[in-house]
Order: sequence, then structure tokens, then C-alpha cells
Amino acid sequence: MQQGYRMSLPIIRTDEDLKAAWPATHIPCLYYTVDVYPKNQNLWDYYENEFAPSLEQKLITTNLPDMPNIGMARAAYKSFGIDPGRQRISSEALYRRVRQGKALYQINSLVDANNLASLKTGFSLGSYDISHIGPEVVFRLGGQGESYEGIGKAGMTLENMPVFADAAGPFGSPTSDSTRAMIRGNTKEAMTIIYSFSGLDALKDSLSITQHYFEQYTAVANLSITII
Repeated sequence: MQQGYRMSLPIIRTDEDLKAAWPATHIPCLYYTVDVYPKNQNLWDYYENEFAPSLEQKLITTNLPDMPNIGMARAAYKSFGIDPGRQRISSEALYRRVRQGKALYQINSLVDANNLASLKTGFSLGSYDISHIGPEVVFRLGGQGESYEGIGKAGMTLENMPVFADAAGPFGSPTSDSTRAMIRGNTKEAMTIIYSFSGLDALKDSLSITQHYFEQYTAVANLSITII
């Protein structure tokens, strides 16, 4: 990818009703060009040899709601009318998987870095192929009867769920993303959302960590960041 490359970025806004229900909502968006590979062995060497042992030890002594940024996300879900014990944010689901001794999913270089950043920060992250997203996007609460085919979650009900949606309907949420805009091997332009319900102060370090992991372990270029 050449430097100076100009992407056609979607216009993103947060719905006023969602913001009123949880004013601490702030959503960083990372935009970039990328080459997606099946696996980055350096990422998995780092995870298995350095990251996982420390995380596993922390999970032994820390309740999941007390992990970074999990408690605020659970409280936000309750304010939206969602039971966070039934519809868990993806970072909590990843923590549960690690605590149970299960191996992390190995999807591709970008999604794996996405999950690594989620485990480090406690935030749910979603990465999306921009070519499958409309030009205008809103972060809002799901409406009655809305659903989509989630990644590994067929027929996911979205009523009252915080979702990213374009004119074609919702495509992402902090719990599980749809298959429509998922990252594939041929993805070239993408965006990553950090679903933050913890206020602005919690974002500085998490943004730096996410950017570092993406630059270290994925073939990203032309990266820019906005916060909505």
C-alpha cells in the first residue's frame, strides 16, 4: 500500500438515545489499509510465551466484572435493557475462554490482533471490511425484530442491543458481529471500533495498545483515528 492513500471513510455518528442512556459512551474508530494473512506466528509466540501466562494468573485472582472496563460495559448493557449475563460483551467472553483453559480462536492476522488488544484492554473490539459498509453509519440501539447472522451466533436478536448500522441494517455489536462486514482474506480497507462505555479517560492507553498491536502484528498502513 502506498503512503498518501486516500480511503473513502464512512460518516459515523452516535444516536442521541443511546448517548442519553449511557453518557460515558465514546467510540474510537481506527481506519487503515491492510493485507490480511492466515496467521502471524510472532503474535502467537508472544501470546503463548509472555501474554497468556500473566493473563491466566490474573484471572485466577480477579472476578470477571473487576477486569478492566468489563464492569462499566455490563452496567451500560443494563441501562439499555440487556442482561449482560446472557448477552456478554466479546472481551468478557474471551476472558471466560482463557479462564476455562481453552485455546483462543486463530482466525487471521487482523482478527487475532483485534482479540489480543481486547484481552489487554478489556474493551470489546470489532473490525470491519469497509467495502461491505454503507457511507453513513450510526451507533444506536437495536430495534424490535432486528437480527443478523452473527459470527458463530446464528440468528442473533438485536433489540435494545448497542449496534453499528448502515442503511442495510446492523452489522456489528460489542457482543458479536455479523458475517456481512467480517474481515476476510481479501479485505483491503478496514476499520476497527473500540466499544467503550468507560468514559474518555479510559481510552488513552487502550488506543495506544491497540495501535501498537496492529502495527506490530498486522500489515496495516495509512492508519488514522477518530473518536465519536
